[in-house]
Amino acid sequence: MSAHRLTWLDVFAERPLTGNQLAVVHDADGLGEETMLAFARETKLAETTFVQTADAAGADYRNRIFTVAEEMPFAGHPSLGTAVAVALARGERAAEYVQQTPAGLQAVRVAVEEGGRRAQASVLQNPAGLGPTVDAVRVLPAVGLGPERADRALPPQVVDTGLSHLLAPIADATALATARPDLAAIADLLTPLGAHSVYLVACDPAAGRARARMFTRLTAEGEDAATGSAAGPLVAYLATRAGCERVEISQGVEMGRPSRLHAAMEDGRPRVGGGVVVVAEGTVHLPRAP
Repeated sequence: MSAHRLTWLDVFAERPLTGNQLAVVHDADGLGEETMLAFARETKLAETTFVQTADAAGADYRNRIFTVAEEMPFAGHPSLGTAVAVALARGERAAEYVQQTPAGLQAVRVAVEEGGRRAQASVLQNPAGLGPTVDAVRVLPAVGLGPERADRALPPQVVDTGLSHLLAPIADATALATARPDLAAIADLLTPLGAHSVYLVACDPAAGRARARMFTRLTAEGEDAATGSAAGPLVAYLATRAGCERVEISQGVEMGRPSRLHAAMEDGRPRVGGGVVVVAEGTVHLPRAP
C-alpha cells in the first residue's frame, strides 16, 4: 500500500457544492491502471485524476483521467481542477502548466485566490476538428425530445477539441428541463460517430450565452454537471456558424449542481475556464502496481 495526497474540488463552481466534482490523487507514478479505475469507481464522480511524472518533452506533469467506466484521452474540468491541486501542492499562487494527456499537450493557467481555497483556471484546448452533421430527427428522440425542438439555424454536429462530442442545439432553453435521455439509444447514436456525449444546448449567439445539459453512458448518473471538453467545441462551432467567439455556458441546473463555464476563441483555439473551489483534502491509501 502507498499513501497519496488527495484533493477534492468543485470545478466550474462559484461556491462549494456546485459545479462538477473532482478527486485528484497526487504522486501516482506507482499506481496501475486497474487500481486507478477501481478508485475512480470508488469515488463515483464524473472523473477522478491521477498526477504522474510527464514523459513528453515540455510537459510539467501527466494527467491520467478516469471515469467510472474508462480512462479518458482528455476532459475539461479535470484539467482545471488538477492544475489547481498541483499549484496548491507546490505552493504556487499563479502558474501556467503544460499537462500531458493522451490527446496531447494542453496549457493550463491557474490563479489561486487569497486564502488558497478558491482559484480561477482555464485550459487552452486543441484546434477544433469539425465532424459530420447529423439530422435532428436522429438526435433529439434519444434525449426524449421531438425534432420540432431543434434550432433550425444550428444543426447537430460532431466537434472535437481533444474529446469528441455531438452538439445538439435546440431552439428553446425551457425544453432542457423536459429532456429524458435514453442512455442505450444515446450509445447507439454516438458509437458510429466516435463521440462521447450528446451536448444538448440552447444558444443565444447574439448575447454570447448558452444553457446546456450533457448526456453520456460514461458517468455514474448518465449526465455531467459541467463539461469543459464540450464547451470548447461549442465556442468553436458558434464561431464558425454564427460568428460568436465568446460564450458563457450555464449547465448542471437540472442536477442541482449549477455550473458556469466561460469559453472563448484564442488564436484559433478554444480556451475554457471557470472557478475552482477546494472542498476537502486528505490522504488515500492505495495498492501499488506489482
